[in-house]
Amino acid sequence: MQTPEFVFFSLFRNDNPYASISLAMARVLARRHRVWYMNHPYSWKDLLKTRGDKAMQRRLPGLLRGQVQYEQFSDIPHNFTVVQPPPTLPINFLPPGRLYDNLHNYNQNVVLKTIKNMLRKHNVGPFVYINCYDPFFAGVLPPAMGAVFQIYHCIDDITQDPYTARHGAGLERKAMAEADLTLVTSSNLFRLHEPHAKRIHTFFNAADVTLFARALNERFDRPTELAGRTGPVIGFIGNLDALRIDFPLIKKTALAYPHATVLLVGPVNSPELSALGIDRLPNVVLAGSKPLQALPQFLQHMDCVLIPFLCNTLTNSIYPLKINEYLAAGKSVVSTAFSDDIRGFSDCIYLAASHEQFTRQVGEALQNNASAVCLSRSERARQNTWEVRIEQLYDLIGIKNINP
Repeated sequence: MQTPEFVFFSLFRNDNPYASISLAMARVLARRHRVWYMNHPYSWKDLLKTRGDKAMQRRLPGLLRGQVQYEQFSDIPHNFTVVQPPPTLPINFLPPGRLYDNLHNYNQNVVLKTIKNMLRKHNVGPFVYINCYDPFFAGVLPPAMGAVFQIYHCIDDITQDPYTARHGAGLERKAMAEADLTLVTSSNLFRLHEPHAKRIHTFFNAADVTLFARALNERFDRPTELAGRTGPVIGFIGNLDALRIDFPLIKKTALAYPHATVLLVGPVNSPELSALGIDRLPNVVLAGSKPLQALPQFLQHMDCVLIPFLCNTLTNSIYPLKINEYLAAGKSVVSTAFSDDIRGFSDCIYLAASHEQFTRQVGEALQNNASAVCLSRSERARQNTWEVRIEQLYDLIGIKNINP
């Protein structure tokens, strides 16, 4: 295959507050290819509901006019362009049936017209199309649009969230059946989707190791969130949501180590944290969302880090993005044994089968921070960089001899 361009259609907008698999892949690809990164559309309902969203406010005039918006950013290579489609109709609440199908076709046409116009307006050459976990829109493109290869990228068990399962499960199976290749991020997702996919391959998550290794190699000021606090710091970085996070386990950990600070970095998307009183514990600090570039500073001042995931059907299909980020920073990791893939790190992290074992292992992890051990953890993460994953992608789709 000749050197292609890449067109992403992603559930995760480029300014998504969480670490994004599709954005990380697109950034690396943009070093060698022209990349078009199409954001998930806002619905007309979103324009009313998310008025505090700064990115949406910036785009709002164009959205209200139904315009396609093209954006470039100084911290991303110049040949990386973000594309924001016009708004679509909010239809997920509808039951399956003719009305949903008709309105879904309308939304599809909004997205497909955006892509078609982009391809023509910018003289896009042969391109690979990647839909990252957004089967609601353009799971695959019509053959007439000219993609030389089409990939559907599955990163979670879509059936385990009632909202996404409502229509997403069927749309995802259709995308997998039609795509040239389905990438899945965990061993369990492979088992679940192998019967539906034309061709399927496990494609584990990775990390920007260079960024997170800064926690080992540079010196950062202590975060202001830790001002006046002494003793060890037990940390977590990620989305504090109801589907994945074991909030009672976080509370037990905080109560078991009253002399330590439990620092939670990330958005809170569950009422359970407050209902359990975790936010009122004197040794718990909620730092909120932080930019990706700020995370090494927080990691450097954590003495151990947690993956306090529930053990359920959803998490059984997760290879967590954060495991390689934590290890790249040299951190001592304590995790629940929620999936086969996390158990694959048993040689370099603590894995707990119960709450009691988890809280006990936190104490061990706080003491296991010798320099040599931290360096070995970071080296382990270097096996799982996005650069390594992109080389694997090239092999899967038959791209050869691409100069760095």
